[in-house]
Amino acid sequence: MLSYSRVTLRSQILAKLMLAGMMLAGTTELADASLLWNWNYSGPAISAQGTFTTVDTPDVLGFYLITGITGARNGQTITGLQPVGTPIPGNEPFDVDNLVRIATNQLTKNGFGFSISGGTYSNPFFADFLSPPVYLEFFSSPPFSNSGIMGPEDSELEIQFSATPVPEPGTGVLISACTALLISVLRARTFLS
Repeated sequence: MLSYSRVTLRSQILAKLMLAGMMLAGTTELADASLLWNWNYSGPAISAQGTFTTVDTPDVLGFYLITGITGARNGQTITGLQPVGTPIPGNEPFDVDNLVRIATNQLTKNGFGFSISGGTYSNPFFADFLSPPVYLEFFSSPPFSNSGIMGPEDSELEIQFSATPVPEPGTGVLISACTALLISVLRARTFLS
């Protein structure tokens, strides 16, 4: 009878291990579709924060492509992400590339662009051509000039920028499942002893 109990118990443990493996595979597959980031920047009379959605894998330089954005700048809602390869209105001919990375110098010299509910636009970027290099925000407001000359309603100011990937919700579920599995295995070993 004891050997039958051990076989049954081992079968249950094996089944739980297989289930945990399937959960891990499913969680990883779903989580890899995109990454969520918290971001913020501030400067003289500027405060902006929100979330990015990016692709799940970086390019060879470690940059992730931003595919979506939410948040606010100075209390006004961000309404959309500027398409890659186009400038925000009033900042021609400087196209955005919408790239961000975890390492230092998180933005490129093109940065990302977004529209704001008041009909204005923002383009934060990393000015690596300055000495010392700094993050800047180009802010444009109507009427927009297409001549490449900054209007009196526009600004380009130094900012402090930060972006951090958000831990995936599936990670907590996976940790809980593995902990429960470990407890089951330890209980089984105690029972068999």
